[in-house]
Amino acid sequence: MTDHTPDATLLAKAETLTEALPYLQRYAGKTFVVKYGGHAMGDPELQRDFAEDVVLLKAVGINPVVVHGGGPQIGAMLKRLGVESTFVNGLRVTDAETAKIAEMVLAGSINKDIVGWIGQAGGRAVGVSGKDAGLVLAEKVGVRDPDPLQGIERHVDLGFVGEPIAVDRRILDTLSNAGIIPVVAPVGVGADGTTYNINADTMAGAIAAAMGAARFFLLTDVAGVLSKEGELLTSLDAAAVAALRADGTITGGMIPKIETCVAAVEAGVDAAVILDGRIPHAMLLEIFTKQGAGTLVSAGAA
Repeated sequence: MTDHTPDATLLAKAETLTEALPYLQRYAGKTFVVKYGGHAMGDPELQRDFAEDVVLLKAVGINPVVVHGGGPQIGAMLKRLGVESTFVNGLRVTDAETAKIAEMVLAGSINKDIVGWIGQAGGRAVGVSGKDAGLVLAEKVGVRDPDPLQGIERHVDLGFVGEPIAVDRRILDTLSNAGIIPVVAPVGVGADGTTYNINADTMAGAIAAAMGAARFFLLTDVAGVLSKEGELLTSLDAAAVAALRADGTITGGMIPKIETCVAAVEAGVDAAVILDGRIPHAMLLEIFTKQGAGTLVSAGAA
């Protein structure tokens, strides 16, 4: 007698879909803003996974908005052209020449590459920058850099580096409502027409807040926020973040990322998630499974 029992792998896939059902229902019609960068942007297989995940989100009724970085690619182009780079507090000092090159790389090659990947995965995407349709109004960033030799702080002019002060979401709504996935380059414009290079995490957080996003995903090269014992902390609120910073658990490059998440949540985003973009389909694991895959930051820890 023939055994008609379904293959265990097929059953597992069916169970996965069943587990995802309540999340599909919860997030239908919601907006997700995804900051995409890091190692995942440079790995062809992870590029394909990311594009497929974004297309799947759109297909099940979620409205994804992608905001991308490109620091390594800008650095490579500057090096190729013989332009030296200096950094202060993790921000590239950007003169007029560097600003033009950064815009060329961000709003040109990187942006259109991502649009192409999404198209190859069966989706429809349009690339824009913060300059398009007045999407992001920016102002110049000024930072203070401690001078250990003098024992004082000195003001550093970063040049054409800005931060968002206002977001006009209408172009993103128009694209999303037309079934198109917006892909946003982190370039903004000042009130006087000056073009500013903007940190991609900051840009994505501002857009997520303006969109009232249900989720803001920061894809990084780490698993999320780790305890001092190296364990992943899966759920935090602003008070927990402050305590972890005070006791030295959150340090270095994680500080601006977690600050961006907290600011987005305080501005109205339902929750922000720091995810390891090197894990295939990390977003889907976070969204559609009970276990999740990263560190979720919310108004009150879930």
